[in-house]
Amino acid sequence: MAEPCEPEPVKRIVAVLWACAQARDEALLELQKHWGPADYQSPDFPFDVTDYYQDQMGRELFRRLVSFEQLVSPDCLVPDKLLCNALENRFRTSQGRRLVNLDSGYLDHNKLVLASAKAAGQKIYVGQGIWADIQSRYRRGRYEPFEWTFPDFRSTRYDEPLRHIRQLYLQQRRQLLHRG
Repeated sequence: MAEPCEPEPVKRIVAVLWACAQARDEALLELQKHWGPADYQSPDFPFDVTDYYQDQMGRELFRRLVSFEQLVSPDCLVPDKLLCNALENRFRTSQGRRLVNLDSGYLDHNKLVLASAKAAGQKIYVGQGIWADIQSRYRRGRYEPFEWTFPDFRSTRYDEPLRHIRQLYLQQRRQLLHRG
């Protein structure tokens, strides 16, 4: 019989979807106040594979992937998403339009998980109205998507940033294992 054990630490990430660069920058500064310094920020990618957020955020949207220096327990998923939701609400226009969308989550050596406040068949409830949504698994040198993976994550546009973040994670993980 296997005994319960503590999980390995994971690499905290946020996929920032933004319509306003100032809101993006202010939200990232606020996240760094809570989570510590970011150790990687991808280039900004056009968010052009779906119009899902068009009514809420407008037409010209971009996505940036950001990882944070400190490794954390995967149980950060719930408090991280609640913080991100609060920040999203803070950065709304007076008409209610969203200026930034913050998809928090984590990656480890074999998967990418994002938090969600919406239920779906593949998502696992983790508490306080938040579900864990596994977006991809690491195989054959990349995070391979599933049929439910967000369309922009299904494309190959984020392969290099995710590979870079994974390398940062593996290096930090090795350092932790050698210290422990």
